[in-house]
Amino acid sequence: MKLHDIDFLIIGATKSATTWLQQSLQQHPYIYMPAPELHYFSRYYDRGDEWYLSNFEGQKDRRLVGEKSNSYLDTEGAAERISQKLPEAMLIAQLRNPIERAYSDYCMLYRRGEVGGDIAKYLDPRMGAGGRFLNGGLYFQQLRAYFDRFPAEQILVVLYEDMRIDASAQLDRVRKFMRMTDDLPLQPLEKKVKDKAEPMINPTLRRLLRPLKPIVAPFRNNAGFKRLRSIAASEVEYAPLTRELRERMGDFYATEIEKLGAIVGRDLNGWLKNGSVQ
Repeated sequence: MKLHDIDFLIIGATKSATTWLQQSLQQHPYIYMPAPELHYFSRYYDRGDEWYLSNFEGQKDRRLVGEKSNSYLDTEGAAERISQKLPEAMLIAQLRNPIERAYSDYCMLYRRGEVGGDIAKYLDPRMGAGGRFLNGGLYFQQLRAYFDRFPAEQILVVLYEDMRIDASAQLDRVRKFMRMTDDLPLQPLEKKVKDKAEPMINPTLRRLLRPLKPIVAPFRNNAGFKRLRSIAASEVEYAPLTRELRERMGDFYATEIEKLGAIVGRDLNGWLKNGSVQ
């Protein structure tokens, strides 16, 4: 296995159903993707190419080999490293309304007990600008690093909203982009990969129990442990994304969305109005 044997990367964005896209591709017998996100070109570049390639040992001569790491889109330096190591790779960026993406990302970390309930602290541009949640939706700036280094024909931008409307049609775009034959179409994964309505341990309780995580880790698959967890779990209540906060976020993203629309050839202003795209 050599670096040039890697055909494609799904580069992001976070909370845009990229895991769903990955698992849909993994169902296809011609495609191999390692299950975990490797984050090699973003977080673990110091581990070296040998470590990176060791994650593809199960590929067994599949026709297409790739990986998915959401951090490649918004990590400075990742585009340059990928262009140096994988100059021929096909790149797939799946994006989502940045307002909804930021809120979904906030809910995920709230569910984990990693952020508090003051949503404005994280999502209001007057307070949270420069942080993970708002910066994660600066797609034009992020993609420009790739368009500056790769030919446009090596980059496919797909939208979460289009996937929700017609998943099969969007997977067909991916299939054609990856120059796959028509004999065996890509099939969409039937279930949603992650659901914020799924019952979870209360975030406050999760924070309190975090020091015990290494101790209980060996028992996580034990039937008794699962029973106790199900008793303690409940549907998480999230702070709402108010109209006022949404409008402030819309103002923050407006210029960025207009520039992104010019790159992808789509009118994306619906993201600011009703959450949809044309």
